[in-house]
Amino acid sequence: MRHFQTISNETYDLIIIGGGVNGAGVARDAALRGLKTILIEKGDFAGGTSSWSTRLVHGGLRYLEYFEFPLVRESLREREVLLKTAPHLVKPLMLTVPVYEERSRPYWKIWAGMLLYDVFSYDKSVPCHRMLPRGEFKQLFRSLDTEKVKGGAQYYDAQAEYAERLCLENILDAQQAGATVLNYVEVTALVREGDRIQQLECRDVLTGAEFPVLATPQAIVVNTSGPWVDRVCERGKAGDTPSPIGKKRKIGGTKGSHIIVNRFTGAPETALYVEAKTDGRPFFIVPFLGRILIGTTDLLYDGTLDTVKADNNEIDYLLQETNLIIPTANLTRSDVTFTYSGVRPLPYAEGKKPGEFTRKHILHDHSSEGVKNLISLIGGKLTTYRHVGEEMVDLVYQKLGRSVPPCPTLKAPLPGCILPTDSRIQQAVKDYRYRVSVASIHHLFLLYGAKGGEVLALVDEHPALAEQITPHLPDIKAQIVYSVQAEMAETLLDITRRRTTIAMQENYGLGVLPVLVETLREYCGWSEERCDQAIAEYHHYMQKNCIPDYALEVKTEQLSV
Repeated sequence: MRHFQTISNETYDLIIIGGGVNGAGVARDAALRGLKTILIEKGDFAGGTSSWSTRLVHGGLRYLEYFEFPLVRESLREREVLLKTAPHLVKPLMLTVPVYEERSRPYWKIWAGMLLYDVFSYDKSVPCHRMLPRGEFKQLFRSLDTEKVKGGAQYYDAQAEYAERLCLENILDAQQAGATVLNYVEVTALVREGDRIQQLECRDVLTGAEFPVLATPQAIVVNTSGPWVDRVCERGKAGDTPSPIGKKRKIGGTKGSHIIVNRFTGAPETALYVEAKTDGRPFFIVPFLGRILIGTTDLLYDGTLDTVKADNNEIDYLLQETNLIIPTANLTRSDVTFTYSGVRPLPYAEGKKPGEFTRKHILHDHSSEGVKNLISLIGGKLTTYRHVGEEMVDLVYQKLGRSVPPCPTLKAPLPGCILPTDSRIQQAVKDYRYRVSVASIHHLFLLYGAKGGEVLALVDEHPALAEQITPHLPDIKAQIVYSVQAEMAETLLDITRRRTTIAMQENYGLGVLPVLVETLREYCGWSEERCDQAIAEYHHYMQKNCIPDYALEVKTEQLSV
């Protein structure tokens, strides 16, 4: 329940604005260390940049070229932490780098980079790299472009196919540790008295209800709103007068778009990290949920942040470059089954090209701008979110004037931490296999980790919830109910895009909407009116953010005939 009156009667040591993976990591760390914490997110958790990444947990091989060695080391260490604390969500992934004469870095340079990568990941639990001379490479990758190929390199990073759930588990763990977490609540004003923010004015996006969030006298406010950092700072208020915090732009966002296609002839079994044949820009071709994820673009972006979409040119670019790398692919627009696009919250740097923006994060203390208790995170990426949380909470304690307690998240497993061989999974198969398919049972433990049993328990009470949502996927109706009852899902999009990945696998989720609303009406008390509105909002979102413009144009032409 969303008890805003109770919240407005409390005061908080730490107020976090933004519920992406970095805000979630800060909230979890702070709550586990004992700070009275509240996190406020204007949309759904992981609804922004955290949901639109390439879903890699990686050290950033190309950061070596910019001599960002500390960032590479930090990322590789954090990759290892996540492989151990969230093995159900973060898994090793082999990547192959083809090396071509003229359009690639020289073979020796790639080799040197691989050696450095191994050095910086000296504490890794995945294999070291291996170099593939030209003959071996051509034998192993027969479908790849062979024009002036010099060989290749293979190395391991990691993949988080369900990146949104990585964020959500941090949110849920923070809540379990005592934090208050709110989605669909927008901060409308940062109310200042002198040089401190004393309270936030907030609005419930779902109902329009307004309420304050009050700070303790020494409280710290943390702005982890990603691309919206500057927008949040603009909402400073002194008394009844608008008073933006800081004048200089801090975020220099770049747009990154991805496409998903079905597996095609010549699709590799390993991920490919390649350079585009036409312009040399690096991108990934990655196995993803039985399909292929291709991306990303990297374009300067100053447009609206709430509606970001892969445009036709970006989609055509990714299709073209994939066909040039894998000539047997023969991909066309009709092969695209889903698209998504987001904005990277990179530090602003005037005059730089998108690829030259640093990927290092910055904890910006606004004391120099007249506000002593506001810190904004500039930058930050999926891989390093835990360490960002650790750094931020350390700084919060320092600004509170308290001794800094040890950080617990370095070794503390996430709530779903479980390995595939765990006896709980085998017991669940034994207990439920005659009501739920074995494939669905394993899917639940993959998606929810150790909490998969909680989803299955709903089937004990309501046997009909064992039914699959669609015959083509292992997801079951119990997940719909669990999303609402245990995971704070408020919309259909929350369920199909962030609690599950149905939208990315099944025609944008459009075909499953009748099953979703029927289940929500029967088991979650949704009214007919709420369901109708939810369906309309869902269609609007997909048209504005995910369904390609060329597909919408074709549909419009068909309707007009």
